[in-house]
Amino acid sequence: MKKVIVISGINLRSGGPLAILRDCLSFLNQNEISKQYHIVALVHKKELCDFPNIEYIEFPDSINSWIKRLYYEYIHFRRLSKKLKPYLWLSLHDITPNVNAERQAVYMHNPSIVNRIKLRDFKYDKTYMAFALLYKYLYKINIQRNNYCIVQQEWFKTECSKKFSIPGHRFIVASPNITLDFPKTAPTYTKCKTFFFPSFPRPFKNFETVCKAASLLVNRGWKDFKIILTLDPNLNSYAKDIIKKYHNISQIEFVGLIPPREMQKYYGKTDCLIFPSRLETWGLPISEFIPFNKPMIVADEPYAHETSQGANMVSFFSTNNAEELSLFMEQALEGEFERFSHNDRKELAYPFAKDYDSLFKILLSDDPMMIERISNRYSLSDKFRLFCDLVMTKIKHFKQRIVRQPFICRGG
Repeated sequence: MKKVIVISGINLRSGGPLAILRDCLSFLNQNEISKQYHIVALVHKKELCDFPNIEYIEFPDSINSWIKRLYYEYIHFRRLSKKLKPYLWLSLHDITPNVNAERQAVYMHNPSIVNRIKLRDFKYDKTYMAFALLYKYLYKINIQRNNYCIVQQEWFKTECSKKFSIPGHRFIVASPNITLDFPKTAPTYTKCKTFFFPSFPRPFKNFETVCKAASLLVNRGWKDFKIILTLDPNLNSYAKDIIKKYHNISQIEFVGLIPPREMQKYYGKTDCLIFPSRLETWGLPISEFIPFNKPMIVADEPYAHETSQGANMVSFFSTNNAEELSLFMEQALEGEFERFSHNDRKELAYPFAKDYDSLFKILLSDDPMMIERISNRYSLSDKFRLFCDLVMTKIKHFKQRIVRQPFICRGG
């Protein structure tokens, strides 16, 4: 009988998080792992990521409320795990469920626990901001149960290691499933006229700083330039307010969201990328723009320093400083790139995974380090609870001999 791998993603239904679920299941579907293990995917709807070698259990009401979501994570999944008896339970959406499994891991891709929330952000997205505040507590529940926590960048690993008192060697740094094509030739230094910032409008994306910088450039006499922003007034109130405030600046072009298949065309006609977001899990447009070997101006934030590694012409500005951003843009307009430089690539410490193949080799391996982590997975409170369970069982069945598996045999 095959051992069971459970991939949990009941709340992933759009955007980057859904791409993570689809990429993971697509890999397992095609890999030899699907022949050696029985793969069970817990999803919102099967049609979002339907692959033939995967068994699906749907939870269509999981998005109805956070109470429903937490019920599944902390109550229902425990019962389900007793039925499935998984060898590995991998949760792809931040929360560590209360389950019985030989091995357990969580993919932590929501960096909101380190978001510098501003009061004005609540005006545009009260629900997101409320859960950004709550998320650091949800992250913490059961997190010590995991053999590994999976993150996309080294800086987030460091932050989580500090916040949750988890040693760094229990984190796997796993890059997103993208091909990083680094330029092999020197960049061409030409004057920039077209700037581009593609993103979905949320307050932390920091569109207003780009618009303020454009206003400053116009006030200094610059007319012959264009900034393309992926905003549309119908997307949300944040986008609507930005457009209402800056629609009179003719140099800003609001084009709405761009289909992924057209992004390469926009990158090709862009002279300089701007990426001012205050916080990202990765910052995909930065990676996608690197192969074009053109200048980029990005926020001076840890995620951007990591994602832009390998870029030939990158400069970092103080995230909320429109004046500094406008000065970098002015230098690009003049063709002066002294403050743009190459960002060296840095080696990651083990364990790290460059793709899903190397990720699952770590998660499913029998190396001594993994076995040691399994044997020490339970926190002190977990071990105390198990001890109390044993005592109560002995009291209840006083005359019977109770045989308990050692921790190492049952994943504890």
